[in-house]
Amino acid sequence: MFTGIVTAIGEVVEAERKGPNLKRLAIACPYEAEGIAIGASICCAGICLTVTALKPRTDGAPGCIFQVETAAETLAKTIAGDWEPGTRINLERSLKVGEELGGHLVTGHVDGVARILKIDAIEADPDEPWGATARFHIRAPQGLARFIAAKGSVCLDGTSLTVNTVEDDVFTVLLIPHSFAVTTWGQRKEGDPIHLEVDLMARYAARLAEARPQG
Repeated sequence: MFTGIVTAIGEVVEAERKGPNLKRLAIACPYEAEGIAIGASICCAGICLTVTALKPRTDGAPGCIFQVETAAETLAKTIAGDWEPGTRINLERSLKVGEELGGHLVTGHVDGVARILKIDAIEADPDEPWGATARFHIRAPQGLARFIAAKGSVCLDGTSLTVNTVEDDVFTVLLIPHSFAVTTWGQRKEGDPIHLEVDLMARYAARLAEARPQG
């Protein structure tokens, strides 16, 4: 379980296809290896992936390289199959009991791939070191728009964000300068695909509503 509060940016340093339904990735990160157990879960751009191996970084930077494997379901539901060396991704370690829940409950189970339709830049404050805020207009994948509500939460590329507006299958979120500084959102362009996980409570509320007529 995660919160959607990104704690580091990782970079893919190795990407190896092991067949049509398996891809092995090695990701360099600032996390210390001593704090990561084999089998631990790390949220990578919104995808919960299991650490299968660890090794030291070779670039002299602090941290380590962790290895994960993406299998058939992950490759079908996400764009992890397109990740190659140099791809930068948002990272979050799994939530520990008793830690602050700063975003919202995130499972790391991506529901689909959304797409950025438009980015409205908002004039920057000259005293703001991180730059401008921006409003992103995003189209939800087919069948997922009904789970997205204004003022509700949504997880995009591993980032917990508040939905501003919803119109049909298009919704908007606002990114503040701090978000651009500590995530990969500053690299996003119109037309880019992004991982979407709908709010966990919305998912179960919808399922209960569907089941009610059946008794």
